[in-house]
Amino acid sequence: MGRRGRKETSPHPTLPRPAGEGSFPPPPPGGGGLGPHRYSGPHHAGLRIGLLGGSFNPAHAGHRHISLYALKSLSLDRVWWLVSPQNPLKPARGMASLDERLAWARAVARHPRITVTAVETELGTRYTADTIAELVRRFPRTRFVWLMGADNLRQIPRWKRWTRIFESVPVAVFARPTYSLGALGGVAAQRYARFRLAETRAKGLSIAAPPVWTFLRNPLHPASATAIRRARAHGSGPQ
Repeated sequence: MGRRGRKETSPHPTLPRPAGEGSFPPPPPGGGGLGPHRYSGPHHAGLRIGLLGGSFNPAHAGHRHISLYALKSLSLDRVWWLVSPQNPLKPARGMASLDERLAWARAVARHPRITVTAVETELGTRYTADTIAELVRRFPRTRFVWLMGADNLRQIPRWKRWTRIFESVPVAVFARPTYSLGALGGVAAQRYARFRLAETRAKGLSIAAPPVWTFLRNPLHPASATAIRRARAHGSGPQ
């Protein structure tokens, strides 16, 4: 799925050794453009857009892998990476600056249909439920789908007003190593069990009325932001 007229480049940029945990090196050139802003609703009217939120500390090939799979399996037009200014459930210590995380995410994404954005800073939102509510209000003619890994499905009951997420937009959950079985038996999956859409019907998820969700048995990818940070801190990260 490379750019027309250009040779496809590797989704794994070379990573120079960082100064230390929470600090990223300058990213390679290319990747990503300006993200959506709060008044750009008309420009995105009629599009089906997947929302992948997180700290992206750092962004890695696993995020790209999931995004490309979402574009295909859910028939999406775009995927937006919502880089959080500061995840309320994660400590600020060890968190790279927002500008660093945005720059690195754009370098990793490197795809014309993946947009890296920090639109939450414009919306003034901190919690996912509030961000989605604002996006739905400001982009009334856009079909949004919330994208998350099985690890987040398991822990989502810890999120503030988490049920509003399921009530506001369709949700797609992606398999992740070691998490899937526990997530499907967790509180969120059980609460919305009768609203689960069969994977064979996933291409219609974006036009289904919430609450609706599906679980995708995508090919697994081993990348982990936690593992990358740990390896960097010990001087053994990717070079």
